Formats: sequence, C-alpha cells, structure tokens
Amino acid sequence: MNLGQKVIRRFQTGTASLDNDLQTIRLARAVAARTVEDGKQKPVIFFNASTRIRGHSLNAAFSLLASWAVRLQGVPVIHFVCQAGMSRCLQGTNQDDVYQSMPCRLCLRQSRANFAASNASYFNYQRDPVLGAALVDRDVQALLHYEHPFEDGKIPLGALVLPSVNWRMRRLTLADDEPTRFLIREFILSAWNVVVEFGRLLERINPQAVVLFNGQPFPEAAAYWLAKRRGVRAITHEVSMYPLSGFFTAGQATALPMPITEDFELSREQNARLEELMQNRFQGKFSMAGIRFFPEMKGLDEAFLQKAAGFKQIVPVFTNVIFDTTQQHSNAFFPDMFTWLDRVLEVVKKHPETLFVIRAHPDEARSGKVSRESVAMWVERTGAAGLPNFIFIAPDEYISSYELIRHSKFVMIYNSTIGLESSIMGVPVLCAGSSRFTDFGTVFFPASAEAYLKQLEEFLSAGEVKIRPEHIRNSKRFFYFHYFIASLRFGEFLEPSAQRGFVKWKKFPLQLLSVPASPSIRALVDGILHNGDFLLKE
Repeated sequence: MNLGQKVIRRFQTGTASLDNDLQTIRLARAVAARTVEDGKQKPVIFFNASTRIRGHSLNAAFSLLASWAVRLQGVPVIHFVCQAGMSRCLQGTNQDDVYQSMPCRLCLRQSRANFAASNASYFNYQRDPVLGAALVDRDVQALLHYEHPFEDGKIPLGALVLPSVNWRMRRLTLADDEPTRFLIREFILSAWNVVVEFGRLLERINPQAVVLFNGQPFPEAAAYWLAKRRGVRAITHEVSMYPLSGFFTAGQATALPMPITEDFELSREQNARLEELMQNRFQGKFSMAGIRFFPEMKGLDEAFLQKAAGFKQIVPVFTNVIFDTTQQHSNAFFPDMFTWLDRVLEVVKKHPETLFVIRAHPDEARSGKVSRESVAMWVERTGAAGLPNFIFIAPDEYISSYELIRHSKFVMIYNSTIGLESSIMGVPVLCAGSSRFTDFGTVFFPASAEAYLKQLEEFLSAGEVKIRPEHIRNSKRFFYFHYFIASLRFGEFLEPSAQRGFVKWKKFPLQLLSVPASPSIRALVDGILHNGDFLLKE
C-alpha cells in the first residue's frame, strides 16, 4: 500500500468535512501518475508553513496548484514541510497564551493529505543552545535588533521575525513583558532552525527556484533571505484583487511590484470593463482574500449631512490595519501610521472650518483577527472624538466610503487602495505612506514629512484642490493592470468553502492544469520555469 492509499484509508474514517482532503489526495495521485520527469531539469522547492493549520486557505491552494502545474511539465518538485519544525509558529500560536503548545498533530495530518504522492522534505525542530543562551536577558528592542553570526557575516533574525510578532500579537506597539519576549525568542530560534534545515536542502538539491508564501512571515522570510543569499531565484505569492486569484512575483509579493510600462494605455473596451468593475465596487460588491468586507453599504444619513452642512469642507482620512504584512513597506517618512495620525490630529485642531472623518479599515474588526491596537483605541486615547470637527467611522459601520469621497474636497490616506479609487473618481488624494501605487503617479505623494504637512495646509487653505489628469489616467491603468492582468485566476479549480477565507476544490479535468488549457497556468509555469512576468496576456 503506497502513501496515498494509506492516507486515504485514514481519512475515510473521518467525517464529511474531510471530503476536500480526499479530493486533494486524488488530485495529487493523478498528477503523479501523469508526470514524466525530465532528468535534465533542476527541481523547484515549494514552502508555505504560514498559510494554514487545517483546511485550504487561498494561498495554500495556490501553492499546491502551482506545484502540480510545474510537475506536469516534467520538472521535479520538492515540498519543504514543517514536521513540528518550530517551537512556535505563526498560525499555531495563541496570542492570549503564548506558552500553549502548538497544534502540530492537526497540521501534520493536513500536510500528509496535501503532499500525498509528492516528494516532501520534512524538517524537525532542533533547538540551538548557543543561540538560546545569546537571547537570554535581552529586552524586546534588543531581541528585535538581534543579528546572529552566519558564515562570513550576520543574519538579522530579529528583523526577520518582527512582522510575524506584529501580526500574531495583532498590534504594532509591543509590550516589554515576559510573554512578548518569550514569543520573540521562540520565533527567532524557530527561524534559525528554518535557516539551518532549508540551507541543507538547498545544498543537497541545488534548485532552480523556490516558491514561497508572502515572504514576510518568519519561516518564509528566513527561507527567502537564505535563497537570495545563495543566489537562488525566490518567488513569492499572495492573494490578489480578482476573486479567487493570486499574485506571483520574483520579489516581495506584499510590495506588489507592477511592471507597468509608460506605453500601456486602456482601450475603449478595457475602460468599459474597468467602469463596470468600479460600479460594482461602489455598491460594496467585492471581496478580498475571500472576505466580503461590506455585506451591505449604507449612504450618509441625515444626521451626518446636517452636521457636515455646518462646515466649509469635508476631508475623509482612511486608515490601514497596523499589523498587516503590507505595512512593512509603508513607512516612507512617518515612523508608522499612528505617528501620522498624531500629526493629522494637530492639523484637525487648527482647522475648525473643516470636518475630518476618520474611517477605520473594516478588517480591524474581522472575527478571529480583531486588532489589539486599533484606530478606535487611538481615538479614545487622544480624545479626538470630543473635537467638534471630528467624526470617527468604526470598522463595523457599513457606511459607503465612496459616497463620503463624493462629498469631499480631497482625500487623505496612509497607503490604502481606496486612494486609487478616489483618484479614479476624480477626487484628489494626499498620501502619507509608501504604497504599491505611489511610484506610478496616481496620488499626491510629497517627498518628506515636512513637505507632506506643508501640502496638507495648502490643500486645506485653497479654495479648490484640482486633481492632476495624470493621477486619473495612471490610477485607471494601475487598477486595471492589477485586477485583470497581474491577478492569476484560479476560479476554474477553486470555490469558497464554508469557512471564510478558505476554499475547496471544484471538480475539474486534470488537463486544465496544463499550459495550453489555462491562461493562468500558462503565466504561472512561464514565470516559475522561464523567468516570465506572471502576467495574463490579453
């Protein structure tokens, strides 16, 4: 009895909820049966330790689909798989009790289904006593700045785990207490174990590429750092804008590098397609990572309009989720979003003629991911709600951002995608943080904090703020490119499951995973194996 048959027999004793795992095993076995490896091809490594414990998140499914597509091209694939290989992991850690043991048994059960009939290299956890001793008696800041000797230099282990600590603790500001120090130490020790084990795998098989989830969670960040150091092409992926789509890049997926050339212009048909998309978004008919943030969308009520009538102008301020991994790229000239909000509050107090409306990101209140350092907390801490020219819209209030924008003189963002949409609507946008779209001439983006605050004062004092025509043009180009060209679509293979943000397999013929049959698979395979751009060809 082979591994796939053993796993199927084990899973057949479970409940109906395991049907998707059985389908995973069947698909993996079918891929293996149709694979004829080219002995001249170097292997590709796939690694995503931070995408799930149980079930199939979007990124876990993207990784499997990509690996199957590569195998069907005759290229060897090796899955680097955690087998209780970390003392603490991103998904398994309980932020309320960081000492709680990891759910490794449940995770490994899922891994056996995911990687049935596949070549998997499992790694275990070996605690490094020298590193452990070096971390003792360090405070939080010392731990986060810790660099460990590595070959002829050092590896910045503290910096590599910082995004994971922020994400797991659901906050930016970290308490210097023992639970936080414990978690950072364990993340560092676990990241180092990934470096050691992944280094051995790289030396043993000399891959042509590695494909990693996101690039920011510490296991994948450690593997990405080492791959780049070894000169191995590192590809990362994240959920993209189109439903059930992924963004793949030979770089940092969270930075969303877009290869948009200056000569890229939207045709009449593309403009019409974008217009239809935007009309749906204006009604709240969109989702991200399988989450629909606005189950309903309400207009501005009479109370708001009456209050607004007493002011010269309205300026909305759109915020972000502070611990999201995309925020690692955002701090251009303010240390963080809350520092920016502190400066904005000073401006609010100086301009009583202006109604400022702070809109918290809806993801701050998502079940299971509630922020522990939120904009609502900032509002309470600063007493901003007591100001007569200040309104706070909480993350669970389904008021239309788009209607708010239509009533605005200009829009303020840190680096939210709503800035792109505002520019498309013809409303000027003043941006305070680096974003995926700030390099493309889509918004007003001053070069320093001083220049930003000066331009903010100029906008508030001006009789009218006019948007630059190129901001509208470039925002349309960027949004269309991101949504329709850079988002590889996997809706032929996947559909939403009962668990929000998770997916299950559709019934599809295996030939759909071949290059000629699917444009997304063609772009994926070309990108991984032939240094392609991971873009759909229109």
